[in-house]
Amino acid sequence: QVQLVESGGGLVQAGGSLRLSCAASGRTFSGYTMGWFRQAPGKEREFVARITWSGGYSDHADSVKGRFTISRDIAKNTLYLQMNSLNAEDTAVYYCAAASYLYAYNGPHQYDYWGQGTQVTVSS
Repeated sequence: QVQLVESGGGLVQAGGSLRLSCAASGRTFSGYTMGWFRQAPGKEREFVARITWSGGYSDHADSVKGRFTISRDIAKNTLYLQMNSLNAEDTAVYYCAAASYLYAYNGPHQYDYWGQGTQVTVSS
């Protein structure tokens, strides 16, 4: 059974940085796409970034490009999201997700497994 467990969220001042981690277990993820999404109160779940587990090919949403970086450590079965230059608009619950589909991209419906989420709050 696939499990995704996020950590690393918290309260940070505007301009600061955080690194989110997602520990993945339950199977090998070769051929999977892993993603980060976020959801602010009253808003729909929003794509942040995705990476192919084996090849490491990544994409980032325009709203975070140049500030956030997705990566993964295959040996540790862990997904990361490095977030720099945070601002108040980045405040949300951040979710890790896994898709058993190599070409999954920015649609939440394309992802099969989800973590419980971790809160990121940016104070201005």
